[in-house]
Amino acid sequence: MTAQQKVDALMMLKGKQRITALTAYDYPMARLLDEAEIDILLVGDSLGMVVLGFPDTTHVTMEHMLHHIAAVARTQPRALILGDLPIHSYNSPSEAAKSALRLREAGAEAVKLEGGINEAEKIKAIIDAGIPVIGHIGMLPQHVLEERGYRKKGKNESSAQSLIDDAQALEKAGVCAIVLESIIADVAMRITSAIGVPTIGIGCGDATCDGEVAVITDLLGSYPWFVPPFAKPEAQLAPQIIAAARAFRARIQHSLTQ
Repeated sequence: MTAQQKVDALMMLKGKQRITALTAYDYPMARLLDEAEIDILLVGDSLGMVVLGFPDTTHVTMEHMLHHIAAVARTQPRALILGDLPIHSYNSPSEAAKSALRLREAGAEAVKLEGGINEAEKIKAIIDAGIPVIGHIGMLPQHVLEERGYRKKGKNESSAQSLIDDAQALEKAGVCAIVLESIIADVAMRITSAIGVPTIGIGCGDATCDGEVAVITDLLGSYPWFVPPFAKPEAQLAPQIIAAARAFRARIQHSLTQ
């Protein structure tokens, strides 16, 4: 399928089937997740923390994103390849369009950027360049320094209405879906009901959105040093990796004593 056909199919899932999205940062993981029939492979700027060892996403550059998107794109997956626009790559509509084109050249089939009403003109510029856009509202990781941490959103009615306004503005600008991150559950449900495009939740409670996205290392339990409170691991690979490495060390050291 073409990128637009994938986007059209994704949008048609709203209200019919829940959407699945997982982060992927390299070729083998992307292949495995595509074989599992995941709908969206998100090459997220979360790679800054779980792959590159940075303290947050604000250290991720365009070059980092291009490198990892290209690796995922080489799998030619059935899933939609979604690439994050890194911080400071969409400070104006023209810059947003140019940056999105760079991600598409690397293999992204759609791009994601953070923010609400204030990002509408940038979203329109990217869509006018022929690239589908997924929005991202609620807790914005690229703003973690100015907000001094990761904070739940939608705790009062004013905040809730602002988030609904943001979502409606993004829909009007032409996004094909919106990620909702760390939003109070009932507010996430209100947003999902208020717009016609799918919502994809993370840290918003169970079944509050049209789909869910998870960071692959959280799902696999392969990054034990920090696990978000909302993460639901399906495996615990970290101890298995350590055990395998120790078994290798023991086997090699034993062979030298024979």
